[in-house]
Amino acid sequence: MAARRDPGSGTLVRSLRLPHATAMVVGTIIGASIFVQPSEMSGALPSIPALLAAWALAGLLTIAGALICAELASAYPQTGGVYVFLNRTLSPAVGFLWAWAMFWSVHSGIIAAIAMIFARYVGHFVPLSAWSLRLVAIAAILALSAVNYIGVKHGSRLQAAFTLGKVVAIGAMILAGFAFGAGLPHFTGSQPVPDLLGQFPRAVAAGLFAFGGWHMVTYVAGETVEARRTIPAALAIGAAVVTACYVALNLVYLYVLPLGTVISSTRVAADAAVAVLGAGGAAIMSGLVVLSTFGALGGIVLLGPRVYYSLAVEHKALAWLGAVHPRFHTPHRAIVVQAVWSSVLVGTGTYRALFTRVVYTEWIFFALMAVGLLLARRRPDYPARYLSPGYPAIPVLFALVSAALALYQVVSNPLDGVVGLLLVLIGLPVYYWIRPRATTHT
Repeated sequence: MAARRDPGSGTLVRSLRLPHATAMVVGTIIGASIFVQPSEMSGALPSIPALLAAWALAGLLTIAGALICAELASAYPQTGGVYVFLNRTLSPAVGFLWAWAMFWSVHSGIIAAIAMIFARYVGHFVPLSAWSLRLVAIAAILALSAVNYIGVKHGSRLQAAFTLGKVVAIGAMILAGFAFGAGLPHFTGSQPVPDLLGQFPRAVAAGLFAFGGWHMVTYVAGETVEARRTIPAALAIGAAVVTACYVALNLVYLYVLPLGTVISSTRVAADAAVAVLGAGGAAIMSGLVVLSTFGALGGIVLLGPRVYYSLAVEHKALAWLGAVHPRFHTPHRAIVVQAVWSSVLVGTGTYRALFTRVVYTEWIFFALMAVGLLLARRRPDYPARYLSPGYPAIPVLFALVSAALALYQVVSNPLDGVVGLLLVLIGLPVYYWIRPRATTHT
């Protein structure tokens, strides 16, 4: 299947194979949050059994979402991923709202949040004020946007190299933690949880942010060789690798640190390394996190503009956004616009506000994606090459739990929730304004 022509002056080229696609799955998920989110989760849920249950539920939801995404990718292997799935299975209006939310909140917010974690760990080596930290985060966004501007191969190779390095390093950290932390009797005890039922969804939501990014490889289906086979395989392999790494790394944190330290830490990975390796451990782990976040950021910066490209193909009014560079064959204008807006979010938001808004907005659309799969399976011309197991129970449960978590986030923080939802809904009149100039599906 040839790559679709863009509304500008070039075409996207199919150059990504299974190793690169798998590296994108692993690299975008294992980025920054696993080195920070355990503190966010344990602060909400200071009970080791409950905390591990929250991580397990977040992992199961991620695997279920990956299975749903894999099936839809085999049916609709075009550039744009979730945007294309919602467009084809529900309606073009829902797909447009996803792309709208991605730009203004979800994807740009992920970029901003991870860039801030990157800068926070750079601060271990170079003292940074609050504003210097933000400037370092913005510099990382701009540098990686420049790399991806000059070609998807450059971005994907950078991603693959960083992914391999950090998986090896995380494996070494896990082995060192269990080998040298045996004499640290901290894997004990819990603190009273005043409202277990109320705090458990908050902890799961924080865990989901750490698992976030599993769907992003579908954004580059139009640049992937044999996308109907490659994307599902990459999702399956990547989700398995990440789940194993996350479970083991969290056990290490709880094994070598007191629960109170995990709760209060802003750099829990570095604190765990100090407990295991001594004073030099903080520098080692901080260096790992810097490399890990930089690599994840590179993949996320690469992937977002592919959705905006697909949106521009569908809507002539946005054709300028989807222009493909005649030399580099990348959606260069979308890359630039994304970099600018993500930098604005870095300058105006806090880490917690960014990841909270991302989770509840993103998972509303994931619930809709599962509903779309249920509807698509009933169509006689449904073109899926891969059928996910557990149908219909898995997509039904996934949709219900995803919607419940999103609703919890809005109810627990109504002001921010209403503002976030209004930001998404503003996209609806925009869609109907440009709809008369939309191209028809082919």
